Amino acid sequence: MRTLSVRLAATAASALLLPAFVPGAGAVAAPRTAPQAAPAPSCGNGAAAVDHRLPNGTTWSMCWRVSDIKGLVLENIAYRPKTEANAHKVLSSAALAQVNVPYDSGTTEYNDVSDIGFGNTAIDIGPEECPGGTISSVYVPGSRRVVKALCVMTRPRGYAYRSDTGGEDGEKQEKFTKQGDDLVVFSVSQLGWYEYVTQWNFSDDGTITAKMGATGDLSPGDYSGAGTGWPIGKGDRDRSTNHYHSVLWRLNFGLDGSSKAAVEQFDTKVTGRGSGSAVLTTTRKSVTRELAAKSAPRRWWRVVSTTGKNADGHRRSWQLVQEASDPYEAHAYTSKDVYFTQYRGCEQLASGNVDPACASRGKSVDKWADGERLTQPVMWVNVGFHHIPRDEDQTPMPIHWQGFQLVPRDVTAMSPLTPEELSGHNGRGH
Repeated sequence: MRTLSVRLAATAASALLLPAFVPGAGAVAAPRTAPQAAPAPSCGNGAAAVDHRLPNGTTWSMCWRVSDIKGLVLENIAYRPKTEANAHKVLSSAALAQVNVPYDSGTTEYNDVSDIGFGNTAIDIGPEECPGGTISSVYVPGSRRVVKALCVMTRPRGYAYRSDTGGEDGEKQEKFTKQGDDLVVFSVSQLGWYEYVTQWNFSDDGTITAKMGATGDLSPGDYSGAGTGWPIGKGDRDRSTNHYHSVLWRLNFGLDGSSKAAVEQFDTKVTGRGSGSAVLTTTRKSVTRELAAKSAPRRWWRVVSTTGKNADGHRRSWQLVQEASDPYEAHAYTSKDVYFTQYRGCEQLASGNVDPACASRGKSVDKWADGERLTQPVMWVNVGFHHIPRDEDQTPMPIHWQGFQLVPRDVTAMSPLTPEELSGHNGRGH
């Protein structure tokens, strides 16, 4: 349950795409030295630029703004490995499409993006939350506030690689090891007792990670003496109600600068028994029509460039890597793990989509995946988390994350982090 005083009314559907960057509002530097950036890309529509070179040489560039409804919106996302002269455009836009929060009691349900808005509820980020990074301010029209809404910083991600080579036939043993880094971009929104962190990590190996973190506090209004909850506090007097968080993202691809792309599905199944182990066969299926799909063991999808190839002559692509998810079957649109739909500008939210241009097509993504030919794919990713509270959730509530990754597949001929000494080791015939 959420107190009405902190629930801001959603603005009209026309506000979905309003730019919210305030020229001159400036960026607030956190106490430590901010990371160095290359010359910023040109961003229209009132958006601001991020152009950032990571310590291992990879550069990520993008434009960002804050929508009243979607909150943080990233556009024109491009990736340039240090080994290549040109950047590879990946996504034309990436943003939240819905956060659905129904309670197991059957008495309460929220659609936090469409009904309230993540920009309307954006809150200030302090220097202690963005160590070594830069905090930028925006004006949010829906709430008529200037908010320190965006943190951009570099964070270690641990091992990039480790390899011992040689040591046989008289060769000298040689160890190669390197630590990796992420460009981290995030904003924070406060909706009732919950606080949500909308975060994107851009790794120096080319991986994109979308994350939604939920923290804040368990709502005292959700305690009951019995029913669908977990006992919190002394004895069995107070039970905090179980509930769901279904987070959906919308990803509009622009691979190698083209809105056209192909989608492929891969499935691996046991097809026999060999002399030493089972025989597994992987099949590839071209997804030529709109698709609403559930995950399965050894199933994955990729979006493939129709214009670009790497130095080995392989089509550049980005693979969807899914994390643990508990889909919420009570709604059609939250019952599937991924959707691929043909691009339409009016299809922006996974549910509660009220753009008049889409009135005849229904208000949710499950209505749109109706078998139309797929040439300009938009990917919708759904990740569900069933939250059964525990004593340790108070207070503040430890953050819990849900999300997915886009991993480069054949974008470069070798890893962009390959050391110079091994740069000739490409394939068996190197």
